[in-house]
Amino acid sequence: MASVATIPTEGQILVDIEDMTMLKDIKKAISMLKGVGKITLPRRRKRYSAYELSLRDLDEGRVYKYDSLDDLIKEIEG
Repeated sequence: MASVATIPTEGQILVDIEDMTMLKDIKKAISMLKGVGKITLPRRRKRYSAYELSLRDLDEGRVYKYDSLDDLIKEIEG
């Protein structure tokens, strides 16, 4: 009985790029290769400012209230 190996119709290659200024040239060079269908770049995660992170903490309830500064210091000291 003969076995037949299937050849994958498509695959992916992950490329780590150290110098992001070369991204456009690298993308162009890869697109010239025979068999390359499309090139997609992952979306970068948005970096939030300290203010935006604070607002997010407030919305999600990660906030502590103290009656005075002395109460806060006592809580920190344990």
